[in-house]
Amino acid sequence: MHRTGDLLTRWPALDVAARRDRLRGTLRLAPGPLADVLRASADAAARAGDGVWRTDPSTWSADAKVQQTIANRLGWMRSPALMADAIDRISSFAAGVKRDGFSDVVLLGMGGSSLAPEVLRAVLGVTPGWPRFHMLDSTDPAAVRAAATPPDRTVYLLSSKSGTTIEPNSLAAHFRRTLEDARVPRWADHFVAITDANTELAHRARADNFRHVFINPSDIGGRYSVLSFFGLVPAALMGQSVTDLVGWGLAMLCASEPDADAMRHPSVALGLAMAVGARVGRDKLTLVVPPVLEPFGLWVEQLVAESTGKNGVGVVPIAGEPGADATAYGNDRVFVRVRLSGQDSGDAEIARLKSHAPIVEIEMPERSALAAEFLRWEIATAVAGALLGINPFDEPNVQQAKDATRTLLDEYKTSRRLPAPPADRRLDGDVQLTLSRAAREQLRGRNPEAILSLLRGGDYFALLAYLGPDAALARTVQDFRRAVRDRTRVATMVGYGPRYLHSRGQLHKGGPNSGVFVLVSAAPTDDVSIPGEPFSFGTLELAQALGDFVSLDRTQRRVLHVHLPAPDPRLLNRITEALLKEP
Repeated sequence: MHRTGDLLTRWPALDVAARRDRLRGTLRLAPGPLADVLRASADAAARAGDGVWRTDPSTWSADAKVQQTIANRLGWMRSPALMADAIDRISSFAAGVKRDGFSDVVLLGMGGSSLAPEVLRAVLGVTPGWPRFHMLDSTDPAAVRAAATPPDRTVYLLSSKSGTTIEPNSLAAHFRRTLEDARVPRWADHFVAITDANTELAHRARADNFRHVFINPSDIGGRYSVLSFFGLVPAALMGQSVTDLVGWGLAMLCASEPDADAMRHPSVALGLAMAVGARVGRDKLTLVVPPVLEPFGLWVEQLVAESTGKNGVGVVPIAGEPGADATAYGNDRVFVRVRLSGQDSGDAEIARLKSHAPIVEIEMPERSALAAEFLRWEIATAVAGALLGINPFDEPNVQQAKDATRTLLDEYKTSRRLPAPPADRRLDGDVQLTLSRAAREQLRGRNPEAILSLLRGGDYFALLAYLGPDAALARTVQDFRRAVRDRTRVATMVGYGPRYLHSRGQLHKGGPNSGVFVLVSAAPTDDVSIPGEPFSFGTLELAQALGDFVSLDRTQRRVLHVHLPAPDPRLLNRITEALLKEP
């Protein structure tokens, strides 16, 4: 690590010292009923914070092999300084794209490394005069079609840490074909790669002479990669100030140097609340944010879930859940309210909650201080991992779902069909309902529609939707989520596949076995082929849904898979009503 003095003075244009001063006092911890147990763990949290600052692998494990693995994933603490030295390169590249008249940028990615740019777009926006920015991290055919832009004026940003992830590579093949079909000369001039060193993508991008190749430090995991090329190159292409983003990141790094008072530390206090809450049964970390920051909640959700959900423990992050009166919540929550400076959004709600639950209040000085929040939450999550006794930098169960999908696709290549478990029940319109073994056993012969009756205090509900960008479908999904929360008082989550497979899916399978899942898939109305593959995007999406169902089943989770004959909002609404009616 750099010394704090060096970080404060090395890049005068970044105003690191002034920004650090603005971050002081931006986190307040109201411990509520957890005051005693938080104080009892404060010293351990302070030691963990010191270990994070020193990038000491022994903070998380005493096993030498595990320590070596962790040592290769701690580059995110050094990344803000590395990016400070790369600002001119990033900005010059983005200016060249703008100068050459490109009207659109389409990011092809998957997982945490790709979700951050979408958050930057939603919160900070695209500067007028810069290319429109589109995020595509779905294999749903409707989502692929919706990302169509003028190919001759579009740059495709292929973002993949490993370079072998099936979703971005399939999307890249599709858009290469789009460019070739449009007779655009030199298709590779429209592609930019962001990947690790020596990956298959890095070699292919250079061999095909991509417009540009950004090689990211290989010791940064995808969900910790916002303040690296993965987050900052897309930001620059939106006309956002990379200088401001890096400056705020460095400021939070400086503000987070070790301090003996963990209860007041700007990032360690958050990690302390997360971990202690999880240990005493308050494992539902619930974000309360204004509408402009709701996308940031989705980023927090994937970071916390994938980092902490393993070995049967974990923090269950709840983002995007509709607000409610305090009586609508169980006693398994810790609340985090994030707001912009000068805004009182959520004050009344927070005041009502303070007597019921611990609350962490965070104030962002300005929107571009979002970069500081990214680092605050990364440090806090690393601290929480240490206190929970887990490695927050691996994701063993994510690979499990990938392997299940690959097995299904291999079968499809041979038989031209996807093997699926037999449905437990069929409803009108050929809707198929299939239960996992754990759900079937606990329902004891009742209909699959009774899946919600399995929810108990301390559980959480997750709706896993393999559906495209349809506003009516999204409304039905959110209405169902609200109704489940209001009826059962359990925390609720919504995830869209396959995005969640690469993040929250780790928690679903590796975390506490307290989830009840409804997984929804639908046969596409208009499928899209994948160049070079015998299967389509619709087949790939269904294989991912089935692969996740298989993985959840193998880990004894309670799951209902609902497969619709079409992505019809009216049909989905009828099914959700049936689930709510069943006792």
